[in-house]
Amino acid sequence: MKAPLPIRDGLNPSRIRLPLDAEPIRAIDFVEYLISTQRHRNPLDDAQALKERFDANLVVNHYGVPYAADDMVNPDDDIWFYRMPAAEWPVPYEIHVIFEDDDILVIDKPPYLASMPRGRHITETALVKMRVRTGNNDLTPAHRLDRLTSGVLVMVKKPELRGAYQTLFARREASKTYEAIAEYIPGLLDNGPAIWESRIEKERGIVQAFVVEGPINARTELVSVTPVDDAEQRVLEDMHGPLPRQARYVLAPSTGKTHQLRIHMRDFAAPILGDPLYPVLHAVDDEDYTTPMHLIARTLTFVDPQTHEERTFVSTRPTGSL
Repeated sequence: MKAPLPIRDGLNPSRIRLPLDAEPIRAIDFVEYLISTQRHRNPLDDAQALKERFDANLVVNHYGVPYAADDMVNPDDDIWFYRMPAAEWPVPYEIHVIFEDDDILVIDKPPYLASMPRGRHITETALVKMRVRTGNNDLTPAHRLDRLTSGVLVMVKKPELRGAYQTLFARREASKTYEAIAEYIPGLLDNGPAIWESRIEKERGIVQAFVVEGPINARTELVSVTPVDDAEQRVLEDMHGPLPRQARYVLAPSTGKTHQLRIHMRDFAAPILGDPLYPVLHAVDDEDYTTPMHLIARTLTFVDPQTHEERTFVSTRPTGSL
């Protein structure tokens, strides 16, 4: 369904449907309830801001017809409106454009920037920032990168092309390599290529994912391990404090489970430098933008569904210094 309100400031309008078992409710009361139950609410989103939505005809049904404040919303009716994002700490890293043509925009995403709005991260997201920067509200990510992971991210520029590119990634038809910085563990490749396998599950609402018993659903190839040189070691220690010798791990996952590389590094080598979840879960309030997690989606290769040509995109973001 096409939204009856346009994208504004890079953000889609919200759509809520009154449940079938609910009682009819005034439109203004329904929107007030939706705002009051937001997990991350902007304190400026008060009674006056609510009234202004209705005065400006910015609360509508699925046909785009505005609701008056006292109009009744009935069970199974849709209501569309704009949420007011809460304040967010600005991410102090730049987004670099790797490639652009008529169909796609490929960016080098920095750490701490979510791919698209979710939870407490709304405006500090790659999608919103690039929509505002380019003026193209049709931009949509073809895939996602974890918020703390940097590197190559593909965005689709036209609505009619989203399905082709998103299906490409959903079917795992793109190949990726990642680079991680972690403590140097010698001997991991002494017996040839290393394949790390496990079963990883993640429950909604729980920050960490877990390794559980059962059929394998997560596979990662360790491609190489190279100790960093003295200059890069000093850069890392300036950022994180004294460290044992660090190394660059090149990883090639063949599956894409949540936090797969972070868990496999923890279990089969060493935790990724700067990882706030594995092995120790840190509080959200402890987040420090000056000590990022050192994991980068370095290369991405796929056959373009439009041109049918093989394309490879490479992040030039330094793994160690960012």
